[in-house]
Amino acid sequence: MHASSYRLTSTSLRTALATQSRLAVRSLATASPVTITSRHHRVLVIGNGSAGVAVSHQLLHKGRFKEGDIAVVDPSTWHHYQPGWTLVGGGLSNKEQFNRPMSELVASGTKFYNDHVAAIDPQDNHVSLRGGDKVQYDHLVIAPGIKVDYDGIKGLSEAISNPDSLVASIYSYDHCDKVFQNIQRFKKGSAIFTQPSGVVKCAGAPQKIMWLAMDHWRRAGLYSNDPEKSAIDMTFATGLPTMFGVPKYSVKLDEMRTERGVTGLFEHNLVAINGNTATFERPNGEQPVHQHFEYLHVAPRNIPHAFVKESGLSNDAGYVDVDQYSLRHKKFKNVWSLGDAASLPTSKTVAAITSQAPILTRNLLLTMDGKEPESAYDGYTSCPLLTGDKKVLLAEFKYGGVPKETFNTWLGIDQAVPRRAFYHLKKDFFPWVYDRFHVKGRWGGPSGWIR
Repeated sequence: MHASSYRLTSTSLRTALATQSRLAVRSLATASPVTITSRHHRVLVIGNGSAGVAVSHQLLHKGRFKEGDIAVVDPSTWHHYQPGWTLVGGGLSNKEQFNRPMSELVASGTKFYNDHVAAIDPQDNHVSLRGGDKVQYDHLVIAPGIKVDYDGIKGLSEAISNPDSLVASIYSYDHCDKVFQNIQRFKKGSAIFTQPSGVVKCAGAPQKIMWLAMDHWRRAGLYSNDPEKSAIDMTFATGLPTMFGVPKYSVKLDEMRTERGVTGLFEHNLVAINGNTATFERPNGEQPVHQHFEYLHVAPRNIPHAFVKESGLSNDAGYVDVDQYSLRHKKFKNVWSLGDAASLPTSKTVAAITSQAPILTRNLLLTMDGKEPESAYDGYTSCPLLTGDKKVLLAEFKYGGVPKETFNTWLGIDQAVPRRAFYHLKKDFFPWVYDRFHVKGRWGGPSGWIR
């Protein structure tokens, strides 16, 4: 064929290009929407923190699941060992040693959705992810933890973010190292340590950091039990009526507070920070109290995630409404929860999770086999209270604030007495066993190793 047969006139060329452009625009306009992938798993675990990572691994160890049967949803890049943040705030560790890439802690054979949960539909047995995926499940384990409510205290976020302010909190990975920096910088004046009236992870942590700060200031010659000789005066301002929720340990801690010259402000709940003034609300319509400070450590209250509160699975307070003994949801028999997100009436600690995870795992499998779950969880939790001088008061208790002391049972040791051996449990053993065994589903707390 002659080459001239392929030539187009300028008019026909313009026409062809215009037609092609219209087709391209039409193609874009009618392109298929973003595909929503629907997947199905026998067990879906929301959260890969201390609670979720234990359950997913413990389920896998049972040998009853094939690849992809279990899935985990978590939006985080890093997995944090949060009990270590107190050690960081007290100058005993650096924060980098307490975090690991989240992807490293997802077990082989487990499907990982590195995404946020948008909504839970317990009626249809599915979870919607923010990225668009719809994930169906046979059983759902809800373990996303809870959030720190910085916005619940007016002026707190700005004060913590200001590198020049002597305001900080061990409840944040980003700022827990600022706590010890502030402790080192502070030389004279009023130091206030707060605890909220609402829910807080590890109810002993707000005063742990106080005792550690006192320890540092005492060694530096800045603090004395005698106010006449001390450059620093210390106050513990708590929204609670006592030092601790368990009477046995509360009595000992209040004795310690008095002996060491710390002022106690009870039922004082921090609501605002303005410059060097802290404002505390009081119960029964009493007038707010304004307190001057030079140094301030804040423990903000913790609140549930919105997607949990809005799921139809929570109680009035926003926590997953489970039976406190079996950890199964009171209404939906294929929904479970443990850790900070659960409605369990016990302290929210990693120690509690070490007891909860094996019980939940067993009960979920019993339910899969058509059997009723066992009422096995007694509310066990623990709070290793750093009290300074390289000693720890090892509080262990169950529902009702009843002591359940491991070493008292074995050796007849009164754990309300701070001891050096318990300090090494907190500082050295617990982080070690968490990093090597708990995150692999091999640690059962007081029950020991899980095989």
